[in-house]
Amino acid sequence: MKEIWTMGEILVEIMRPRVGSSLKAPDVFLGPFPSGAPAIFIDTAARLGCKAGIIGCVGDDNFGRCVLDRLRNDGVDIENVTVDKGGTTACAFVTYYEDGSREFIYHLSNTPAVNAKMPQLLPKSFTGYFHIMGCSLMASPHFCDEIIKTAQMYKAAGASISFDPNVRPELLGSGDIHKIINPVMEMCEVLFPGAGELMMIAGKNSVEEAVQCVFTRYPVKIIALKLGADGCAVYTRERVFTKGVYKIEAKDPTGAGDCFDAAFLCSLLEDRTLEECAEIASAAAALNTAAFGPMEGNINRASVWNMINGR
Repeated sequence: MKEIWTMGEILVEIMRPRVGSSLKAPDVFLGPFPSGAPAIFIDTAARLGCKAGIIGCVGDDNFGRCVLDRLRNDGVDIENVTVDKGGTTACAFVTYYEDGSREFIYHLSNTPAVNAKMPQLLPKSFTGYFHIMGCSLMASPHFCDEIIKTAQMYKAAGASISFDPNVRPELLGSGDIHKIINPVMEMCEVLFPGAGELMMIAGKNSVEEAVQCVFTRYPVKIIALKLGADGCAVYTRERVFTKGVYKIEAKDPTGAGDCFDAAFLCSLLEDRTLEECAEIASAAAALNTAAFGPMEGNINRASVWNMINGR
């Protein structure tokens, strides 16, 4: 059976419910919400019916149990998630501003989230995708090395590598983004960037130049370019097409891109056309945006098709 696996940070998110509330002043928070870009991604894949698993680590506390309970209940394979008896589960604090921007404070360094190691037992053969998030690579140099080693082993076993650059300035700091992501780009077949991320990766000043540069320099076969409120553009070496967004009442954009990635890859594994992949991915992203909380959208096969069919 075709599968999707990922490796990355597992955390809880503590969120300001009121737009414009600075993280430097007292105000109300809501949470904990199960989160972490890789966790959001893999949970969505499982809810859409894909065989899906994650490699990671949490602390032996209620924050860790909060996330693991959600993943387990939604069908994610968590056998390769380690529980650190002496550690504290990672968390992130987030607020939104009127211009649509977000501010994060991460409690990630020196937590179990960045201490996960490549499993001792990896599949000898694998059909499907191993998905990598750039935010995971930026979390710590050691964690970055472990993820890349694991991806290389999955690729050797037959996996296709997919990658979402998901750049988080709060995590990157003064790190060299190209040095961090280049080993992944050299394996990547499906790329999920934003426009700015794509141009940054290629070192070009326009999307079209960046697309051609990526196809020339790397083994990428598909670029699913996420354009926010403008939808997405899907590029192959032969063609390009665009897909708009589904109209919803947006409550929280956090995690929408991760859900897009998961739904797109699930659809590829079902041998759907790229147009269908984009439709399904866009619907999943919209459903996630319609709920407050990074993993709280009503995403399943039925709800996705109801969105697509206008019901």
